[in-house]
Amino acid sequence: MRKRNLYIEVSLFFISEMNAIRSEEWKGYTYALVGTIAFSSLYVFSKAGLNQVELAQFGLYYFGMGFLLNLVFILASGKRRQMPRVSKKIIGLLVLLGIIDVISNIAFFMAIRAIPDPSVTSFLGNLFPVFLSILGISILKERFTLIEAVGALMAISGAFVISYTGELDWRKFFIPGTGFVVVNTLFAAAVSVIVKKNVRKASPEVFNLNSNGWIFLFFLAYFLMSGQSLEIPLKAFQNIALGAFFGSFVGLLSFFYSYRYITASRSSIIQSLKGIFVLVIAYFYFGNFPLPVQLWGGAITVSGVLVMTMSQAGLIRAGKRKTIS
Repeated sequence: MRKRNLYIEVSLFFISEMNAIRSEEWKGYTYALVGTIAFSSLYVFSKAGLNQVELAQFGLYYFGMGFLLNLVFILASGKRRQMPRVSKKIIGLLVLLGIIDVISNIAFFMAIRAIPDPSVTSFLGNLFPVFLSILGISILKERFTLIEAVGALMAISGAFVISYTGELDWRKFFIPGTGFVVVNTLFAAAVSVIVKKNVRKASPEVFNLNSNGWIFLFFLAYFLMSGQSLEIPLKAFQNIALGAFFGSFVGLLSFFYSYRYITASRSSIIQSLKGIFVLVIAYFYFGNFPLPVQLWGGAITVSGVLVMTMSQAGLIRAGKRKTIS
């Protein structure tokens, strides 16, 4: 009788633990989905804003509002108590992240401005999980499988289809702005690897405030040197404000929180759907679609990223995993 009761107690314990784990995972997936939808709208609102103002003006308002939103959130939520606990070692890490973030974000908005359709930019942005995997393998010695490599090649092939102009001259080989996307996704992947490795050393709010703070300081200096006017059209201000709220506040904060409950690979599964959301939002906002060949290329990149990230998450299994030594 005692053994039976013990068995029941142990079974109930494991069931409760499994339910708790699933609950934690769903939190992660929810954060990843919210972040993906929010960040998708950034492509559209930032494109609309950059159509009306110069990059220096856009950066000043965008990151100024982003920094202010995150600062108010930290003060209002009581997260400011975590600030004094940031060690000198973490401060050095935050400075490094700030420098990488500045380069990544400059490249991102240069790409948004150069590429006419924001959904094309987002499809090319699916190079991010490819670079994330490459950095994870080379720096963190993470494992990989053949099927992940196939998914990565699919994503790269899709990006080639999207960006290839049909010209053989190397100067016109890719559409303008492709290089900016490559730089943005590579440096953004570096930030994600560093944050994932150190996510317990500082809160998501600290990482997000740090990112917005450094980029705001850069664009403040850039704006002062550019001699641009502080006055901008009201419609441009509205688009920039919406982009700052959904992109640098809701989107990034949600991604950082998702890493607390699920692995980066599982979060990337949701994030890989970003291009679809951008496509829908851009259609309702601008009323146009990418070229058919670009849609096909986008479909290939999304499929490749899904294959790769689902394999990393253990949802697709084929062959043994290998480890880079």
